[in-house]
Amino acid sequence: MSRPAPLAGVSTASSDDVAGRVLPVNPHLREVLPWPGLRRGTTIAVGSMSLLFALLAPVTAAGGWAAVVGVPELSVLAAAEAGVAVERMPLVPRPGIELATVVAALVDGVDLVAFTAPRSLSRAEQRTLTARARQRGAVLLPLGPWPSADVALRCTSGRWLGLDAGHGHLVEREVEIHASGRGAAARPRSTRVRLPGPGGPLAPVTGAEGARRLGVVRNGCA
Repeated sequence: MSRPAPLAGVSTASSDDVAGRVLPVNPHLREVLPWPGLRRGTTIAVGSMSLLFALLAPVTAAGGWAAVVGVPELSVLAAAEAGVAVERMPLVPRPGIELATVVAALVDGVDLVAFTAPRSLSRAEQRTLTARARQRGAVLLPLGPWPSADVALRCTSGRWLGLDAGHGHLVEREVEIHASGRGAAARPRSTRVRLPGPGGPLAPVTGAEGARRLGVVRNGCA
């Protein structure tokens, strides 16, 4: 599989964009990233499935490809509701002991490669995958801790919105997204968003009035 052409819809505000080295990202996540999008060749550790979908959605919607490896519990319906173009999301649910080999092969031709980061992967295998993504211009998205990640994203303080005096449906969840990392991402950043927002995809917090109008149920970030 050959590397897809630079994606449409990427801002040309910087030299990185012009060179096609930045992939699109939800504008409400730019506050926690050190680049105007997802920079090709980087590794971003992701702390939850909802965050992963928020990263995959803009890239696949713009015509890019995103593979997910070793996540048999992934719900394709939930991904679609979060805005992911699932027809551009190949899945390898159970790669077994070949996980590192499968990820390395996909990095050669897919824009984003997400995968469970098992403890069984050695540090040498981790370094090899990170280096391969950097060389091939893919974005590596390990689900879980990754020692050499350029950026680590996690979300906390989740609360579901939508119940009114014990009635109604849970329709939105307000969370705080935290980012840390190295180099340009060394300074910790955070932002508050709705994940999912109305209809599914990530959306900005609508303000105090919305929180007063909607009932609140506290929960974690899945």
